[in-house]
Amino acid sequence: MDLITLDFETFYDKDFSLTKLTTEEYIRDSRFEVVGVSVKVNNGDTEWASGTHEELKGYFDEFDWANSMVLAHNTMFDGAILSWLFDIHPRVWADTLCIGRAVHGVEVGGSLKALAERYAVGEKGTEIVNALGKRREDFTDDELDRYGDYCINDVELTYKLFNIMARGFPKQELKIIDCTLRMFIEPMLKLDRDLLEDHLYDIKARKDKLLVDAGVADKKELMSNEKFAELLRSKGVTPPTKISSTTGKEAYAFAKTDEAFKGLGAHENPEVQALVAARLGNKSTLEETRTQRFIDIAGRGTLPVPVRYYAAHTGRWGGDDKINLQNLPSRGPDGKMLKRSITAPDGYTLVDCDSSQIEARVLAWFAGQDDLTEAFRNKEDVYVKMAARIYDIPEDQVSKQQRFVGKTTILGAGYGMGAVKFQAQLKTFGTDIELDEARRIINIYRDTNWRISHVWREAQNMIASMERGDTVQFGKEGVVEVLGDRSAIRLPSKLLMRYDDLHGEQNEQGVEYTYRTRRGRTKIYGGKAIENVCQGIARCIIGEQMLLIAKKYRAVLTVHDSVIGCVPMDEAEEAQKYIERCMRYVPKWAEGLPLECESGIAVAYGDCEA
Repeated sequence: MDLITLDFETFYDKDFSLTKLTTEEYIRDSRFEVVGVSVKVNNGDTEWASGTHEELKGYFDEFDWANSMVLAHNTMFDGAILSWLFDIHPRVWADTLCIGRAVHGVEVGGSLKALAERYAVGEKGTEIVNALGKRREDFTDDELDRYGDYCINDVELTYKLFNIMARGFPKQELKIIDCTLRMFIEPMLKLDRDLLEDHLYDIKARKDKLLVDAGVADKKELMSNEKFAELLRSKGVTPPTKISSTTGKEAYAFAKTDEAFKGLGAHENPEVQALVAARLGNKSTLEETRTQRFIDIAGRGTLPVPVRYYAAHTGRWGGDDKINLQNLPSRGPDGKMLKRSITAPDGYTLVDCDSSQIEARVLAWFAGQDDLTEAFRNKEDVYVKMAARIYDIPEDQVSKQQRFVGKTTILGAGYGMGAVKFQAQLKTFGTDIELDEARRIINIYRDTNWRISHVWREAQNMIASMERGDTVQFGKEGVVEVLGDRSAIRLPSKLLMRYDDLHGEQNEQGVEYTYRTRRGRTKIYGGKAIENVCQGIARCIIGEQMLLIAKKYRAVLTVHDSVIGCVPMDEAEEAQKYIERCMRYVPKWAEGLPLECESGIAVAYGDCEA
């Protein structure tokens, strides 16, 4: 298989660029133009080619794309140009930007310039600044030659970086990168434009009616904290509070800088979004903006799925290109309208398969909480079992509400959550309990799952050992490796979860540990470290499962703990069973971990109920 490294240079100006538009908008825009491209096959000389679309298409026909790996820095961009404009589909997609995030973590610069400086492989040029506003025909021969040299240098830097960073990089992760990039570069999903336009009309009409019904004649009325708090309560939302820096007393957190208040702008209920938007003076709610963006994409073609590889500290995927498909609403008045607008192409259907309770299962298995692990293996209702212990009643007498408390306890208390936070979490779900009751429930969870409680303390000691530079055994033997000399934990994928510049400081409660991120210093403690590890392990498992699915069917999206496959309609039942088998697959390194899944099948993503 050949390695083809390439880089496109394209027209841009002050109003038309990737700083103003998404990748999808930019490439599909009528103003888009390829100025030129540099191509390097294996370790041969890098060539610069510039010409009309037809001339470049003829040039590309010389290469054996079907037996090649295409490499770029930010392949989501260059690969989309190859695929969407030139109908070129290589055997494998590779990306030094993706590899850089996995190798060095998400907290460091991943630009070509930053990586080239880190590895001292050369300097990125600046000729691109002279191309502002110039179409291909506007360049003189000399200017085009200099631009070509700039582009050739980018390809050489990318090729050198790949040869360094890919050395020892897990082959399986290269396959996951390819699978992730393919979701965007070779899109299959469609958008139902008529449904989206109807939805947008309904959102705007309902927002206007909401403000009228709430008696909001103008924005000034919303500035009354008490009135605004009452409006939120009427929508089932507990108003966020904070301790006032001036009075030292509890006050409403309604300032535009208050994180909890800003978070309500992304609430699953568009009516809550509307109230927050009105208070802040915004013209559009998040739901409106998202819906309009979907409508715009539908007018340009299929839905390229922008999923960012290794977006999180734990290695999990994230949203990209200004449409975060990782957090589309699934409840509230609008329910799954945005999800319902995403559909399979003609002749296909979607299978949405979700790994059931994967973090809770990983936690029990990793901590050696064998009774809970066995309950999962035997497909017992662990939420009912927890509720029965909490309320000291037989399992067959547990009510729906009591089971909900048991579920919240299992899913929430596993990482060391205290009583105050647990009480607040239940309150956000509409269940009010006294603090003493919250404390009692937390204590029951910890006493029942004493090995999980023990692994938090192990993790706290592990952090101290890591700061000293020690390598220690931690959790389930042979699953993760603590590398004190690198302030990192090696995950089963062989990639590192980093805690750069880990440092502990003594305070009244003991030693507080923090590590460096782009946002400043971030706290790390036993429970949080266990959460990181369990999420990292879960991501490793889902990555392997996704590759199994991709052997037979296209994986078109991954959201949290689920993988969505696009399968031919005439083999839907067989495909669903196959995907479920893949999502129950247990890697060799996770022997004894009981995995389970649920799946749903439908043409529209939002209708894939398990």
